[in-house]
This record gives sequence, C-alpha cells and structure tokens, in this order.
Amino acid sequence: MEETSKVILGLRNGSSFSITERHQIIKELITSQISKQQLWKKYTGETREHGKLLKWMRQLGYSTELSARRYTFGENTRLMTKKKITSTLAEESFEILQLKKRIYELENQLKDAEMKAIAFSTMVDIAEKEYKIPIRKKLNTKPLKK
Repeated sequence: MEETSKVILGLRNGSSFSITERHQIIKELITSQISKQQLWKKYTGETREHGKLLKWMRQLGYSTELSARRYTFGENTRLMTKKKITSTLAEESFEILQLKKRIYELENQLKDAEMKAIAFSTMVDIAEKEYKIPIRKKLNTKPLKK
C-alpha cells in the first residue's frame, strides 16, 4: 500500500478522521476512479456516506463541480443529460405557468372590456330615450363641410 493510505488504516466512524486524513481521502477521491460510496466503505466499512465527502470537500476548499473532479467525458455524459433534461423541464414548466397566468389575466381584461362596452351601450340607450336625441353616429354619414 502507499504511504498516504497507511495513515488511515482501520475502519472508523466518519467523524473521527483528522483534517490531514480528510485531505488524503478527498485527494484519493479526486484522483481515483472509484465512487464516493466505494471510497467511504473502504475507510469506514459503511455502505452509505450521506454526503460527508461532499461536505468535507466544501469545508476544505476543494471544488465540488463535476468538471473539476475525476469524471471523464464518457462517464459524465450520463450525468449531463439528466441535468439538462431536468433543467429544461423545469424551465418549460415555469414558462407554461407564466403563459397560463398571462392567459388568465387577458381573459379577465376581456371580460372587463365586454362589461364596459355593454354598460356604455346601455347608458347611450337610456340617454337617447330620456332626452329624445340621437347620440349614436349613423352609418355612412359624411362629416359637415365648413
């Protein structure tokens, strides 16, 4: 075994690792081709790591982006397509919600405009009857010449 791995021999609890041991584990995660779960099982014997390695990476200042980690393009395409699909679906659903909201607002404006038109027409009808004068413009009338 390597010298760096000899320091961490033995299965322990995840919280019992020192800072230097955590650095060594994170470096091994970045440089090796094994998964986080496999690495966690190697050092602790537990099958699930519950995000501890990612938390350590953040605490110790390592980049947590996939591009900065050990994945090759072939391994990363599977992850990238899922992310693109979910983000595209989220964007589409957000756009659909915005469009539905806009349709609802436009329908309300149309109802208001129709009610105003009916109210105006009724008001003109009442005024024509009460004052006995034509208010509505007749069709095909020419403007007065001065």
